[in-house]
Amino acid sequence: MLTNPQKRFLRKNAHSLHPIFQVGKGGVTPNMVIQIAEALEARELIKVSILQNCEVPKEEVAETLSSRSGAELVQVIGRTIILYKESKK
Repeated sequence: MLTNPQKRFLRKNAHSLHPIFQVGKGGVTPNMVIQIAEALEARELIKVSILQNCEVPKEEVAETLSSRSGAELVQVIGRTIILYKESKK
């Protein structure tokens, strides 16, 4: 569980990042979760964009991605999700 100062620090660092994944009409797929988990291992902090044609609510997408990939949900702002997971390296 992240503390508020940790989340603030991560939000500050994520500000300049561009989303590297997009969740669209198909919603969250198992393959997407695997790719996000691999990206989190390599980068630790990523942004995920939710397209307007996504039929699943953004809060549900955020919760699904964070729980299935083992990441911490830093923030959901608009249609953008910020995820963090400490690398094993």
